[in-house]
Amino acid sequence: MTPLRRITGWNEAIKYRRMLGLFAFFYATLHLSAFIGLDMFFDVSDIVEDIVKHPYITIGMATWLLLLPLAITSTKGWIRRLGGKRWNRLHQLIYVAAITGTIHYLWAVKKDTFLPLVYFTIIGALLAWRLWDWLAKRKARV
Repeated sequence: MTPLRRITGWNEAIKYRRMLGLFAFFYATLHLSAFIGLDMFFDVSDIVEDIVKHPYITIGMATWLLLLPLAITSTKGWIRRLGGKRWNRLHQLIYVAAITGTIHYLWAVKKDTFLPLVYFTIIGALLAWRLWDWLAKRKARV
């Protein structure tokens, strides 16, 4: 949201950051639930075997596990409990989750990788912008 807000000047976008994060977790949870219930029929041994056997499922599970603490700690109460600095540090996991989620999508697709590559490019550009912005601020402080 920060790059969108800074590039466009649309400061109202920041209001939707938490909602979008929780929606991403909700979508990932629905996706995981469909895998567990519809694909694996709740067979724990098959689920574990698939996670170990298929890298795209392994990285998908890792992504969901990265999103879980972010969803749990998304409230103002958790910000207070953890303190702003630690909360911000924890929520930097979203950058890792964005990368791993995109890799999950790319590896899961069998033929047409165009859309996953578009998403990967967008995530890469946004992360590059964040890095450039961080380096510029760091240089300005020195």
